[in-house]
Amino acid sequence: MTAFRPTERQSARPPEPGEGRVEGLSALSERIASCRRCPRLVSWREEVAVSPAALRTGETYWARPLPGWGDPRARLLVVGLAPAAHGGNRTGRMFTGDRSGDFLFSALHRAGFANQPESVAADDGLRLSGAFVTAPVRCAPPANRPLPDERERCAPYLGAELDLLENVAVVLALGAFALDCLLRQPALFAGGTPRPRPVFAHGMELALEPPAPGSPGRHLLCSYHPSQRNVFTGLLSAPMLDSVLERARQLGA
Repeated sequence: MTAFRPTERQSARPPEPGEGRVEGLSALSERIASCRRCPRLVSWREEVAVSPAALRTGETYWARPLPGWGDPRARLLVVGLAPAAHGGNRTGRMFTGDRSGDFLFSALHRAGFANQPESVAADDGLRLSGAFVTAPVRCAPPANRPLPDERERCAPYLGAELDLLENVAVVLALGAFALDCLLRQPALFAGGTPRPRPVFAHGMELALEPPAPGSPGRHLLCSYHPSQRNVFTGLLSAPMLDSVLERARQLGA
């Protein structure tokens, strides 16, 4: 039987006043990893772990919610959908151990945001520089389709990351679901969703108002999600994603 991986993180505690963003992200990661707010997702992520596909038989699964990860001083925040059942749900790191991650991190490597193009395990040596990767939903959902109430329960975690990642200048939404979740974020849109409501399109770009007077503004970019289906059908190609990441680097310089 496939076992769950014992957590390597220490017990969670709220950050103390004056602690830096690294400590704040660490405490938030603890809180996310222990979340059991969505019974359907808890059941699914754990069921997948004890009854994996034949290719994964005998492997140890993380089978917990996934925090975002990367450079705490990131200028670029990459927002996906949710962990893959046999990707992040298995490895314990977002976009790690599946083909979507292979495509994404290869592009981040070409753009200078990652030190290597492969992402196979949480301890594979991959490091992000200037980028942080996360998702609006932290548990692997059945059929990759979170329910609206599951999306809403997870929303505060993304908001907390946005608040802690003070240097982020560009937020990249991978897919229409990520864009929809970001448009609901008070951390980005304190005045509510902009009107007319932005419509997802690959390469769409939106300038965001500064969160406070004197603060730098942010930009929202969109790309098709690097899912296996989008890549195999040609909806998303490597040059298409490279172009969006190059624009992100220009805006975040």
